[in-house]
Amino acid sequence: MSKPLIWILILVGLVLIILGIFSKVFIIIGFVTIAAALYFGLGPDGVLRKEQVSDTWAALIENAQGNGDQLLHDTEEFIVASKAPDIRMEHKEIAPGFVAGMMGKKRKFLIIIEQASRLRPYQIYMCARDYGNNLDVSWFLTYKPSLWQSVASLIPYVNIIPHRLSDLDLFDQQDLGAYTTNAHRCMQKAVDKLMISLNQDPSKLERKSRGFLGIS
Repeated sequence: MSKPLIWILILVGLVLIILGIFSKVFIIIGFVTIAAALYFGLGPDGVLRKEQVSDTWAALIENAQGNGDQLLHDTEEFIVASKAPDIRMEHKEIAPGFVAGMMGKKRKFLIIIEQASRLRPYQIYMCARDYGNNLDVSWFLTYKPSLWQSVASLIPYVNIIPHRLSDLDLFDQQDLGAYTTNAHRCMQKAVDKLMISLNQDPSKLERKSRGFLGIS
């Protein structure tokens, strides 16, 4: 949902609340309208939009169909073994949009969350899915702002959401780089393990991510 449409719905909700002097029904509808605008416009849980992606990496493993669950399991074990601090992981089905999710367009992801408050909006989504006889492996570093950050970002000329690495202070840059690089390398270790088991050469893979951090 675009920002102009979000604002239109919010204004409609406010008008309905004002009209509540005539009927309490207007107040209820107004609050529901505003809540719906914020919920659907700012990103409900289980939805990942392309504009939220800051960095990404992908590989296509030939003749590896059916190994996706094991690869994500190995990745998770490697992350646990790394003893990275303040990390929480969960498996969830994710949709590219609310309507698409309602229509059943979902894929399984391993989600990695840095629980330190400053970096909590940065979440890593990992996926390993069959693509013909091959296995499509990828991760996405996303920025999912909190509700108050999202609301503030709707205000014209106000932007508190970082879009470049230089928008973060030095320590946050270090922590974000370590957190993402660790997850990246753990997934690559799982990919290497799978490729070796298939008698393939993992050294031919592109190791560098594309985007915000460009890690390898």
